[in-house]
Amino acid sequence: MKTIQSIFKPHLVPKEVYKGGKNIPASLKRIYKLSSNENPLGASPKAIAAMKAVLDKIDVYPDQTDIRLREALAQDFEGQLAADQFLGGNSGSEVIDIILRAFLNEGDEVIFSNPCFLPYSVFSRWYGAKQIDVPLLAPNYDLDVEGILNAITERTKIIFLTSPNNPTGTYIPKAVLDDFFNRIPKNIVIVFDEVYRHFADAEDYVTALPYVLEGHNVIGLNSFSKTYGLAGQRIGYGYTTATIANYVRLIQKPFLLPLTSIEAAIGALNDTEFITETVKTVREGRTFIAKAFDELGIKYWPSQANFFIIDPPLPEMEFTDKMMDEGIMVRPVSQFGAPGKVRITIGNKEANEALVNALRKIMGV
Repeated sequence: MKTIQSIFKPHLVPKEVYKGGKNIPASLKRIYKLSSNENPLGASPKAIAAMKAVLDKIDVYPDQTDIRLREALAQDFEGQLAADQFLGGNSGSEVIDIILRAFLNEGDEVIFSNPCFLPYSVFSRWYGAKQIDVPLLAPNYDLDVEGILNAITERTKIIFLTSPNNPTGTYIPKAVLDDFFNRIPKNIVIVFDEVYRHFADAEDYVTALPYVLEGHNVIGLNSFSKTYGLAGQRIGYGYTTATIANYVRLIQKPFLLPLTSIEAAIGALNDTEFITETVKTVREGRTFIAKAFDELGIKYWPSQANFFIIDPPLPEMEFTDKMMDEGIMVRPVSQFGAPGKVRITIGNKEANEALVNALRKIMGV
């Protein structure tokens, strides 16, 4: 006799699932959450004001489409892209999901490079795709362009690139990307995750924008959770060619985004003062923490994001627990493909100083 399990899709048999960072325990009165890469300044004041202005309208359905947000994004990109080249979603993660649903059939292949954001592999498995991991190259977590090109088969549909990369904070130089796009087959979609792009200041850092403008099959993935401080509103977007965007939009649900999220995102895009202050805070904090790591002899990787990945001075879970005892939440990232490593978010000045003090205490210096 058949059981209920016989109707289950075999590729959905539980393996690994994405687990977000922990929330602050209610029992602790003073703690710095440096585990989830959230904005060190909170949320954009203009975003908060925009949300409050529509609270008396949440009893009715929101916009049927995301067109107002897409128009605001087109303006934010200074007219380099048209509104129909954007895709909205309930977080960057959902935009990933929408893209995978649009392009993947069972048996297709997805290439990604660990250490990386876990949903690349987890979400693609939902649709029966085969996951191909071409790991970043040691010791600097460089992109293995030759490895990716050699891994491509006739079933390859999507390749994930990330710059700056989560959890390593490293980036892909422009020369490497130029070479990659010149050699990649034209029938593959490149999902270019640039969620942390605002924090990058390397001279040869580049987003997906020039490659979209050149007509490549690339989707620039973005989120309002980091720079704009809207992690709780779960809103993200992608931009690409009009052909790809209009195709993906065929499977988007009506009333996709909550009213408050739409208003918050539009308000945040207009809050240039907050964006500037956020980027300044992160970059100054990055310099401060890197100097402390150097003084303490902690192994870390130079970061272009709002976090660092480190080799902790103790085993990762012991280190995480001891940091929690000192009021600092950090994130072990074995699940992201970086065994033994810990990711630490850059906070505001007070949080960064508390972090360094906790490290000194744990290391006895």
